[in-house]
Amino acid sequence: MTPLARYLPILDWGRSYTGAQMSSDLIAAVIVTIMLIPQSLAYALLAGLPPEAGIYASIVPILLYAVFGTSRVLAVGPVAVVSLMTAVAVGQVAEQGTMGYALAALSLALLSGVMLLAMGLLRLGFLANFLSHPVIAGFITASGVLIAASQLKHILGVPAQGHTLLEMAASLAAHAAETSLLTLAIGAGAVAFLFWVRKGLKPLLLRLGLPPGLADFAVKAGPVGAVVATTVLVQAYGLHTQGVAIVGAVPQSLPPLTLPSFSLELLNTLLVPALLISVIGFVESVSVAQTLAARKRQRIDPDQELIGLGAANLGAAFTGGFPVTGGFARSVVNYDAGAETPAAGAFTAAGLAIAALFLTPLVYFLPKATLAATIIVAVLSLVDFSILKRTWVYSKADFLAVAATLLMTLGLGVEAGVSAGVIMSLLLHLYKTSRPHVAEVGRVPGTEHFRNIRRHKVETSPGLLSLRIDESLYFVNARFLENLVLDRLARDKDLRNVVLMCSAVNEIDYSALENLEAINQRLKEQGIGLHLSEVKGPVMDRLQKTHFLEELNGRVYLSQFHAWQELSGAA
Repeated sequence: MTPLARYLPILDWGRSYTGAQMSSDLIAAVIVTIMLIPQSLAYALLAGLPPEAGIYASIVPILLYAVFGTSRVLAVGPVAVVSLMTAVAVGQVAEQGTMGYALAALSLALLSGVMLLAMGLLRLGFLANFLSHPVIAGFITASGVLIAASQLKHILGVPAQGHTLLEMAASLAAHAAETSLLTLAIGAGAVAFLFWVRKGLKPLLLRLGLPPGLADFAVKAGPVGAVVATTVLVQAYGLHTQGVAIVGAVPQSLPPLTLPSFSLELLNTLLVPALLISVIGFVESVSVAQTLAARKRQRIDPDQELIGLGAANLGAAFTGGFPVTGGFARSVVNYDAGAETPAAGAFTAAGLAIAALFLTPLVYFLPKATLAATIIVAVLSLVDFSILKRTWVYSKADFLAVAATLLMTLGLGVEAGVSAGVIMSLLLHLYKTSRPHVAEVGRVPGTEHFRNIRRHKVETSPGLLSLRIDESLYFVNARFLENLVLDRLARDKDLRNVVLMCSAVNEIDYSALENLEAINQRLKEQGIGLHLSEVKGPVMDRLQKTHFLEELNGRVYLSQFHAWQELSGAA
């Protein structure tokens, strides 16, 4: 790959683009476009923006990702979690429905794009690893609940507010008497229909003799069916004059050129939300991209993905959109529909541009309750409370991270939830690594293998203590190892040699080195030898740059078995 193709992957796959690939990409684009039209409108509603913003955010960003992204099937655009985070962040600085609100959303996309682009150029994709899977699972589950709850006001037709579950519940209860029965009937009916489409439509169509491919297409087009049916219903009976809120006029135009605000005060206020949106969006996107790429034995470049997503968000900022990322549902649909290259995304953008130019008048009478139903059905598939049970059984520490993230997100909002999750993950990691597992090992009889004396029947030698350290040594846990060795020496006055088995030690930092020197000095004063075994090459390279090996009151053995052979006889 040429240096230019490294940053412009389109130059790589574009050179070998074939007619067969174009045919597959076009078919996939048609299917994804049909799915994206109602979804884009719905996610704009979730973000608190005019419906056309959802379509605008799905055109230029997709085109830019096709140029800079490395995934062949990732579909970029508005997604539920990022749309909710946008509403929360922008709602703190401007009132929904005002020009300032839309301007703040553009500025949020700008900040997110700049951050992602900078992280990509600096090759900082590894930073996403600070969000553990349990934290992400807890956050997405809680966000799914929050998103579904936030849409109940559209289902009921009431002006409820709130960013946390308690606030939403209190507001919905306060406005319950204002519920529009017509709106409720439309919204509840759409939710029931969409759930049935997901579970029951395909088996029915297959029983009726429809080919599986067409049955799948009908399921994916289910939201469009709900949109068409409820729009016709409202228009035919004039339900919009009886309290049913509708989308109303949507401009017939391509995405306009827009300019975000460069106010330092506004950008400073949006800085932390933009960082959280960037990291969450990247983690969600790269997880989907890696999963789908693995199915075709392809690979993606996480750092280049940052650049692709950064370009997409910058595109959204200057074309009337809001923050975007790779969406799970649409990417899976794109994959299942046979997309071969990112050109499928470009064709999808063209389809959405046609819809923006010619089809927007058709959604004038579309009930907002239908869009809310679309969001609710989509996000409830993200809710997975079983992660609590699984982590409780497997790891109490991971359970704490999941539970804290989930409760903080529901109780204090998405920003507090994900921040708590990250902090909890780091604290738990530091706690666990501060008390590394250190096993006293003995030889499995008749072999050269050494195992934990508490788990296996092994041979030990009087006067010889062999400790296997199952963690890298650094400033957090260095003192723990020193205390453990000295406590063990205090209990056994007959010890003559101590061997630290370092097969699992990938690094020894300077603080840990000083503690090893202290251990060595204490043992030397007591006439006890300190030895190392199975030290990895990179660790040995760093030790050789110090005086530690010269002052070591013992030897460094290639294997634990060699140490055992020599020291058990001398012990």
